[in-house]
Amino acid sequence: MALVSDSQSFQRAFKDFRQGFSQRELWLSLGWQDIKQRYRRSVLGPFWITIATGLQAVAMGVLYSTLFNQPLHEYLPYVTVGLIVWGIISASILEGSDVFVANEGLIKQLPSALSVHVYRLVWRQFLFFAHNLAIYVVMLLAFSVWKDLNWTVFLAVPAILLLFLNAMWVTIFFGIFSTRYRDIAPILGSMTLMLFVLTPVMWTTKALHDQGGTVSDRAKLVELVPTYHYLEIVRAPLLGEPIVLRSWVIVLAITVVGWIVAILAMKQYRSRVPYWV
Repeated sequence: MALVSDSQSFQRAFKDFRQGFSQRELWLSLGWQDIKQRYRRSVLGPFWITIATGLQAVAMGVLYSTLFNQPLHEYLPYVTVGLIVWGIISASILEGSDVFVANEGLIKQLPSALSVHVYRLVWRQFLFFAHNLAIYVVMLLAFSVWKDLNWTVFLAVPAILLLFLNAMWVTIFFGIFSTRYRDIAPILGSMTLMLFVLTPVMWTTKALHDQGGTVSDRAKLVELVPTYHYLEIVRAPLLGEPIVLRSWVIVLAITVVGWIVAILAMKQYRSRVPYWV
């Protein structure tokens, strides 16, 4: 009968999650320090996050609204929210794949749970997101988006929580295997760029509808892209657009499957990461 190492048990995997969360003073401090370090000696500090995202949204919004012949007061809020949400998605994939390699020194020298580095990354991305929400508030007032909002805007809260819950499993899964196989990170970089093009961040699905306004086969193909549904469950309530139940079901299903895969990866390979880095 084959013996299973205690380090490769579900008990140790869940213990790592609990220990990592209990060390929240550490990862809360490290996550905030990451942002301060990036903008140290600057006058505006972390507010450069908001300024950079805002300028990008305005530049792209004005340009593409002209190219696509879209009303600016509708298109600019659409692009702004899309860029804010996409920032979380892309960072989860790109920074998540590098999370353990980037923290090689801490992993080898600091006796802490492996999940600390996952919590740190997700916390940092939440801080970025919180800063960028200021742009959304400006859009609400500047373009009177608030007039289109109804009770469904409150669905943005669970949608955002789901987004960060998925960011965690993505970071765990890709972080572990990118540490073992270093070719995965550049592959994910190319994949993320492809997803950005395929996901309606800068373009709208309305442009794919038939002349009569019916949903065309091209519009249905967009739903095969998983990131579309993550974008949809957050952007729709924030802009007062109709809520699509199908997107919520798909995101919930991916969340469950993703966490199962992430927990299995933690169970099997958690103890090997310090040797792989």
